[in-house]
Amino acid sequence: MDAVGNWTRKHLLGLEDLSRDEMDIILSTARSFKETISRSRKKVPALRGKTIVNLFLEPSTRTRVAFEVAAKRLSADVVTVQGSTSSRVKGETLKDTALNIEALSADMIIMRHSAAGAHQYLSNVVDIPILNAGDGAHEHPTQALLDVFTMIEHLGDLKDKRVTILGDILFSRVARSNIWALNKLGAKVTLAGPSTLVPERFRSLGVEVCHDLRTSVTDADVVMLLRIQHERQTSTHFPSLGEYTALFGLNKNRMNWLKPEALIMHPGPINRGVEIDSDLADSGRSVILEQVTNGIAVRMAVIYLCMAAAEREHGGMPEPLPH
Repeated sequence: MDAVGNWTRKHLLGLEDLSRDEMDIILSTARSFKETISRSRKKVPALRGKTIVNLFLEPSTRTRVAFEVAAKRLSADVVTVQGSTSSRVKGETLKDTALNIEALSADMIIMRHSAAGAHQYLSNVVDIPILNAGDGAHEHPTQALLDVFTMIEHLGDLKDKRVTILGDILFSRVARSNIWALNKLGAKVTLAGPSTLVPERFRSLGVEVCHDLRTSVTDADVVMLLRIQHERQTSTHFPSLGEYTALFGLNKNRMNWLKPEALIMHPGPINRGVEIDSDLADSGRSVILEQVTNGIAVRMAVIYLCMAAAEREHGGMPEPLPH
């Protein structure tokens, strides 16, 4: 059985439970799709006749559009539903929303939701695949997969590579999914930022914790900046944005603290002049827009693999991986 045939999950709910082998299947499938989307004819017929619903109940630009583009490159029909225009504002429950989408013959739901665990719950309610496009501060699996995909393209094997994740770790689903992914790939992860946003208890996840910017970035092969997530904070975790920037903002003067070949990454959206200055965000060290582009190939892989697993579960024969 080929690698794709070894993929058995019809849902992608997070990376914590994925094995290293399962991550490798996603990344190798994404490499195949990246080659196809570089062609002049970017579409492949793998999901022709399938309907995918993008159910985004929190704001999103990159993730929502990347999932939509990925599904369309696989020739699926895509319907996007946003929270402000759905019957959720009339009081409909998440369960009823999902059951109605399934009754409309959708073949997959890709969802962003503010509540951690919402996708796990929904996967027990409907029979069609559920993909996690972000749940509260819990996980954002496809963002972490595209992040490690981008790192591997530049650095090769990530074993013993040093990755510093800098900023609002406490409220970041991106950080959590990256910790799971990078630990499985053998990288050495350091979390950095003020102690209120990077508490010592994170060491239990198998990472280092550092509250000094210079120390945290000096030996890093990758520095990943995260924005301050005011929308999730229920209390003040530092005196002001100005003081945060003064202590932990990455700017032109501090660029020399990094190794010359260190990669600069950011999942977006960027708060320029807060966690990172434009001098670095737009520099030759930055791979931020590569992350965005790779997000299409990675999400094509996840959609394709989960849909194929659902097909096999119901006795069907999924379309072969396009060449």
